[in-house]
Amino acid sequence: MAEAVVIAALYHFAPLADFQALRERLLARCRELDIRGTLLLAEEGINGTISGTRESIDAILAHIRADARLAALEHKESFSDRHPFRRLKVKLKKEIVTLGVPGVDPNRIVGTYVEPEDWNALISDPEVVLIDTRNDYEVAIGTFANAVDPRTRSFREFPQYVRENFDPQKHRKVAMFCTGGIRCEKASSFMRTEGFAEVFHLRGGILKYLERVKPEESLWQGECFVFDHRVGVTHGLGEGSAEMCFGCGHPVTPEEREQPGYEEGVSCPHCVAALTADKRDRLRERMHQISLARQRGEAF
Repeated sequence: MAEAVVIAALYHFAPLADFQALRERLLARCRELDIRGTLLLAEEGINGTISGTRESIDAILAHIRADARLAALEHKESFSDRHPFRRLKVKLKKEIVTLGVPGVDPNRIVGTYVEPEDWNALISDPEVVLIDTRNDYEVAIGTFANAVDPRTRSFREFPQYVRENFDPQKHRKVAMFCTGGIRCEKASSFMRTEGFAEVFHLRGGILKYLERVKPEESLWQGECFVFDHRVGVTHGLGEGSAEMCFGCGHPVTPEEREQPGYEEGVSCPHCVAALTADKRDRLRERMHQISLARQRGEAF
């Protein structure tokens, strides 16, 4: 039986003035260990999702944490029977999660961290406004009960959404969540600088909540979108039932796959009306090649 592939989602905010110099050492070590996926380095810290064997993931995490500034690195693990990524990328960025507001720094000011085991009690408080900081296509397949969906297409839209819809004097308690915790740290830092006094966010994000909280005690509804071949995960971080539409990149639920407009590998109800004939033909040819590869027992 093939060894399970470990998928590690990691991040840490820390001042890294020498982040450009760190790239080559990190890239070389990842290559030695046959690590795949993407890592982002910026002056504010590190972020990414990578995959590899148990031994290689342990080794690269130890390598990163050997830098005292990154010793408290957060990471969540899940498992697959194959690599979710084809190659390795280590990129230099202005921000490890792009908010686009100068001066927002979780290393300087941030909200209150809430452990997964304490999250239900917090969001059950009627005075708390619960905000999902993820993008609309992520929210589409799952979120917490009674959460506000900003319907943003990118994280850059979040500051404007907050300024137009919330008031520090009226909304005194705000709780936020995201996939792995990183966007919440940046969002909570932004809201604190905007004058919101009581800002809370889920430590480790939805992934840590699904890992620790029992299904029968959970307030989570649906699946959690992830940026790899699994598309969505459920409690215990098991692979979900959503699939990715190649036409638009939107996750598609089993119910949506029964609707008119769904064609495997080509279109879904979210994009069928907008697809050009040329793109539809290209996607159908791609699906044909995938089918041939499957018949030959080959990976595509």
